[in-house]
Amino acid sequence: MPKSVWALVWHLSATDQIWAAFLSIAVALLDTAPIEVQRRIVNGITQGHEFQPVLILTMIYGALVLAQGLTKLLLNIYRSWIAENSVRALRSFVGGLPSARNPRNNKDDPRAQGTEISIVLAETDPVGTFVGASVSEPLLQIGILCSVFGYLAYLRPLMALVALVILSPQFLFVPLIQRAINRKVSRRIATLRAASAGMVGEPADMRAALRRQETRFFYVFRLNMVVFKLKFSLNFLMNLSHHIGIATILGIGGYLVVAGKTEVGTVVAFISGMQTIKDPWGDLVTWYQNLMVTRTKFGLIADAVHERGSATRELEEEGQEVAFASE
Repeated sequence: MPKSVWALVWHLSATDQIWAAFLSIAVALLDTAPIEVQRRIVNGITQGHEFQPVLILTMIYGALVLAQGLTKLLLNIYRSWIAENSVRALRSFVGGLPSARNPRNNKDDPRAQGTEISIVLAETDPVGTFVGASVSEPLLQIGILCSVFGYLAYLRPLMALVALVILSPQFLFVPLIQRAINRKVSRRIATLRAASAGMVGEPADMRAALRRQETRFFYVFRLNMVVFKLKFSLNFLMNLSHHIGIATILGIGGYLVVAGKTEVGTVVAFISGMQTIKDPWGDLVTWYQNLMVTRTKFGLIADAVHERGSATRELEEEGQEVAFASE
């Protein structure tokens, strides 16, 4: 079992990640091109007197959107295959551990049995899902962000700088909130493992065992609600900063249009660019959240696997010593 998430990604899908990266670059480029076409269409409508150039640009816009959509469809299907293949590999590995092949090795340890059940049935899914998009997702979203910001800086450097400054506070509150979420996720996993162990074991006092389970489930409920509050608060702050950016661009752009220093199409391109930035930035934040949570989850899985492997080897060595002594 690899000791880190990135070692796991490399071990399970190194070649596939390279192909997914190429598709991500193609999607990023195709996602930026329609903004320039849109700007030319708006300028053609407001300044021109012929419809044919506008019609040609509209057809080009449609072709670019179709190409981008089909390429992204292929990327999503490919990433899903990588993810499901990784989940299958993880489950096969955990299910193939000596302790899983020989349940008698841990029949007296409900905690170990509960941990293995929790890993196979629930904990491998989010880890494998992250593997599918571990490289291509940040490459895609960073590619879109760099392309769009580069294009906006080419049109109007000052307006692009203002937009970047308004969005920059997110670099501070996103990691802070995510660290708090990680702590809750770690506690949740540990509590659910204890609950799984409680379901496997045979307690002497059933009522007391049921009360302990109810306490664990209520604790998980409280942890989940805290995580939801943190996630929704993060979404609120991100949306707020985005709309402040839109309002600022409208104010500065409107002044420049009235003063005759820029075109309406340029302002429209900036608004479209800000909308284009919103989704990849949100997806990049989500990827970062998944990375942090997956590191926590995989760390717990790896620790449990190594612990079970060590315990199984000790049991086997003890069995060999007993057999040797009896001879």
